[in-house]
Formats: sequence, structure tokens, C-alpha cells
Amino acid sequence: MTSAFCQTSLLVVQPTPFCNINCTYCYLPHRTSTKRLSLETAEPLFQKLLRFPTVWDSVTVVWHAGEPLVLPPDYYEAMFQLIERVAPPSLKVRHSFQTNGTLITPAWCDFIKKWNINVGISIDGPAEFHDNYRKMRNGTGSFERTYKGMKALQDAGISFHVISVLTLESLLQPEKMFEFYAVNGIDYVCFNIEEQEGAHSRSRFVNETAGDASYRAFLQKFLELSFRSEQFVPVREIEHALRAIAAHGQQMSNEEAEPFRILSVDCEANISTFSPELLGLEHHAYGKFEFGNLLTDNFEKISHRITSSKLYADVAAGVSKCRAECAYFGLCGGGAAANKIFENGSAASTETASCRKLMRSVDVVLDLIEKLPASAVAEELAKRNRAEPPAAPLHQL
Repeated sequence: MTSAFCQTSLLVVQPTPFCNINCTYCYLPHRTSTKRLSLETAEPLFQKLLRFPTVWDSVTVVWHAGEPLVLPPDYYEAMFQLIERVAPPSLKVRHSFQTNGTLITPAWCDFIKKWNINVGISIDGPAEFHDNYRKMRNGTGSFERTYKGMKALQDAGISFHVISVLTLESLLQPEKMFEFYAVNGIDYVCFNIEEQEGAHSRSRFVNETAGDASYRAFLQKFLELSFRSEQFVPVREIEHALRAIAAHGQQMSNEEAEPFRILSVDCEANISTFSPELLGLEHHAYGKFEFGNLLTDNFEKISHRITSSKLYADVAAGVSKCRAECAYFGLCGGGAAANKIFENGSAASTETASCRKLMRSVDVVLDLIEKLPASAVAEELAKRNRAEPPAAPLHQL
């Protein structure tokens, strides 16, 4: 290691900002743009990026910040071969798609299997919840097409994780939500909440107090149903809370508060860091969240812009405030910059709706530990969970 920064564990790369559906809670402001990352841009981009001193022996590339599957398998075949060609020989690169699932075909399944791609499907439970928010561009619900894509993966023997955005409606129906995952053989679910970021300027989770208590009650009931069922459904939030509790007292790592841990690159080679949701966004207090362009700027110039920025100073100040004020700091490490900025107006702030989601997840696990020894809880979860959790399902991706 030749850099003072931590290892880069995740590269979020935008193949295109375009999305074929129009979710009402989407934070991406340019999702009608059909720009794409060209091979001509990608070659110098990856030649430089994969040789950053923060990129060590392995890295996961998540293709996101738009719907990645609007570009065909041939596009990614050429892109992945390019990356193999320009990457250092010792670097292990793992690819991941976070997709709305509506475009999955047998050809996509063949490609995913060929490259051993990690896949996340965005589906918000049964159609009555999913179709309220995840709509096609003509205003109809997208559930039927997403469900068909999910089943195509299962028929092809491809494992995947699910990311579901919880809304105030679905929170009141944990039984329906659990039944959907259990009946459909979904073996890993990540629960996001409707967040207030970017183009989505107002979230009921942020502005209505009912969401906090409802989330805790939902998670308690979901976990109870899962333990009672023969079809156990592992939940990212429970696993993360359990690991955080087990590691309490050790130095807490917060990927979204440490520069270069997560690097995000748009289709024009502009680079950002901290929260991946900041890519492509602007804010009156910070301007654009870009620290250079990989076609023209080297690591030294980019790192200098980051460490001399107002964002860097405010992220550090926010972490210090969290450390001083929040009883959950040792389980979190200071929250996410994007949530702080778009909820509180500054990264130099503390509690957000996302923070409260983590707090309630921890509370649910602590309630369980009161009934069973922590070791028994961990053993039971490990016994029921699949052997390998999905790669890098971020809190909002």
C-alpha cells in the first residue's frame, strides 16, 4: 500500500443514466438521458482507476446509477473484456448488476452465468406495494415484468439478492411481505426506506414520525415470522445489526465517511466518493459532487481536491458530532453523507431517517438477545442463512 487512504472496496460505475422505468421515489435526476459510457472512454478510465493506490488485490464493480440492462449483453461483453485486458494481473475484479429486473431474458441469464455476475433485483414485495411506486414510463406498474425477470433468474439457477424499498403502506403488512419472499424462494432481502435525496426532495419517512415506530414493528414481526417458518428469509439489516453488536468496542469502519472507500464514476468519467448516491447530484452548499475527471486528472489531483473540499471537512465534522452525541455511534460510525446533506442541509450534521432505521434494527436484535444469548442468536442466524451473502448491497442501491 502506497496511499494514506483506506482500500477502495467498491467501484460504482454508471454505464448510462437512463432508466426504462420511472419510480416515484427515485433520486436520480438524469434518468431520461441516453448517454452511455463508451469503450473509448472506458479504456483510459479503467486503466487509471484500477491502478489507484487505494485499489489493492480485489474490487467489486457495481454497474448502476441508471438501469444497467438497458444496454445489451454484447456491450458488457466488450466492456468486461476491456477491463480484463487493462487491469493489473494481480487484481481480482467482481462485477455486480443492480437492476429493476424488467429486461432480464435467457440471453441475459447466459451472460450472467458466464461472468459469474452478482445480481440484485429491485422489487418492493407483492404487486399491490411494488406498483404504487415502481411504474413503467407509461404509468402502468412494473411488477409483472420484474417478477418475470426474477423467475427467469431462478429458472436458470442464478442466485440473487432482493432490494425492497419499504413504504408506509408496506410497513403495515409484514405478513404479506414475508409471504411474498418465502413463497417465491427469495433467500436474501435488503430493506431500504424511501429516502430524501437528489430528485426525490421529500420523503414521508423523513417528514412523518409514524415511519420510525412502524419500521421497528415491521422488522420485529418479519423476524418472528422468519424464525417460525421453514422458509427462513435472511435480512441484511438484521445481519448488519448483529455484526455491529458483536464488534462493539472495536474500531468502527464507515465506508460512506471515508474517502476512496467507495468511488463512483459517471458515464463521462467524472469521479465522486463518500455516498454513491452523490454521483450526478448537486446541492447549494456544495455544488456538484465531482472531484475530477479520469480522462484528464491523476490520483494526486483528485485526492487533493477531495481532502481540500468543504465536503471532506463537513463529513469529518459530522462524524465527530455523531461520536459526541449519538449512543449508537459505536455501531454505525457516523452515518451517510448523502442522507445528512439532503435531509439536514449539511454533511456536518447528525441524525437522519437512515440512522434511525439502523437504530431500530439494532433495537430489534437487542430485544432478541434479551430472550436468547447473543451466541445463540448468531448461531441460529448463521445456521439458517445461506453460506455467502451478496456482494456489496449498499444501503440505497
